[in-house]
Amino acid sequence: MIKKFFIFFIFCLILSPAFLLILFLSENNKFVNNIYFNMPFIFLRKKKCIAYDNLINKSLDDSFSVSILDDNGFIISEYNSNKLRIPASNLKLLSTGYVIDKYNPYDSLNTSLLIDNKENYYLFGTGDPDLSLKDLDDLINIKDSNKDINLYIIEVKDSSKWPDGWTYNDKLFNYGAPITSLAINSNQDIYLDKYYLKNYIYRILKVKNPNSNISINFLNYDNSLKNKLKLFKNLKSNTILSLVTLANAESHNFTSESLFKNASNSWQSNDYKKLKNWLYYRGLPTEGISISDASGLSRSNKITTKLISTFLYKMRFNKKFKSYNSSLSILGVRGTLSNKLKKSNLSGKFFGKTGTLSNVFSLSGYLYKKNKTYIISIIQNSNNIDVNKTFKLIKDIYKLDNCL
Repeated sequence: MIKKFFIFFIFCLILSPAFLLILFLSENNKFVNNIYFNMPFIFLRKKKCIAYDNLINKSLDDSFSVSILDDNGFIISEYNSNKLRIPASNLKLLSTGYVIDKYNPYDSLNTSLLIDNKENYYLFGTGDPDLSLKDLDDLINIKDSNKDINLYIIEVKDSSKWPDGWTYNDKLFNYGAPITSLAINSNQDIYLDKYYLKNYIYRILKVKNPNSNISINFLNYDNSLKNKLKLFKNLKSNTILSLVTLANAESHNFTSESLFKNASNSWQSNDYKKLKNWLYYRGLPTEGISISDASGLSRSNKITTKLISTFLYKMRFNKKFKSYNSSLSILGVRGTLSNKLKKSNLSGKFFGKTGTLSNVFSLSGYLYKKNKTYIISIIQNSNNIDVNKTFKLIKDIYKLDNCL
């Protein structure tokens, strides 16, 4: 009797993980799916799909890396999938996933005017990409006639305005605008810097308080300072989901950097270890990778298509996946993919992200075909980038029968 009970106990012990796994992967149970997303492991299996392997092997040279998974966690095909590549803006898929996981999608960023017990004012920003001069007019609504007015602008150090690996030429263009917490229109106009901001605020205050002595100074960004202050007035940004959509669908570098700095509480430094650690502790293949920014503009970034594809696969189990998926470009419909293959059968059936730098093109996302979802990541690093070959590969994959 004891022996039978022991055998039954061992049998249950063996079956329990399998049962839990089935439960975790149940599409109808968001709670347990999210538990699986946060677990430090991932279940993937290799499936032999000769048609897919033949297509990739005959289509591509060694400058390409490709990873293809299906929605059941089978590796359909891979080519140089462990080779480290510069991903360009495909890195945003990882950093915006981090942001979506940390925030309620309908939260907002805040630009705030705070006050201490001595009636000194402090202007705090969080990198709202849509912040305008008119917003500042509304926010700096101080009327203390005949009193001295002391205001501190809280801003990042000049040495932290650009992540490592952004070139001098990058910084000359809008896509390489400095990442600051109080940025007028995402710092698209180089003349609207913090010194312009200081003079502009001075003029606002002087008009409203002509008899007051006004002093405006800078303080280095310190988020803990907020704990000692009271809120005087606040301005909310568009929702986090709207901003993540701007970062992904329109590939907006400033917004992706700003969102990550807020989510990781890293305005005081350019440190992206939190992103790498977040991926690692979810069982994703991070060995040897290098992450130097949140937008993918840095040439110092080195990741693999295996990492991107497994991340996109596991992200489907995140409780906020619908929000994440809705933020992506849609082939032939929206964002940076809107003008690609508009009149093909693929239009509206690929949700993903492009990435472009000199000598780099990447395309990763979700391909919906024949009641299945395929997760695809393609990166080419070469002196002879062939964008058409990447899109032709997507078309050819769509034409293939499902790998059963």
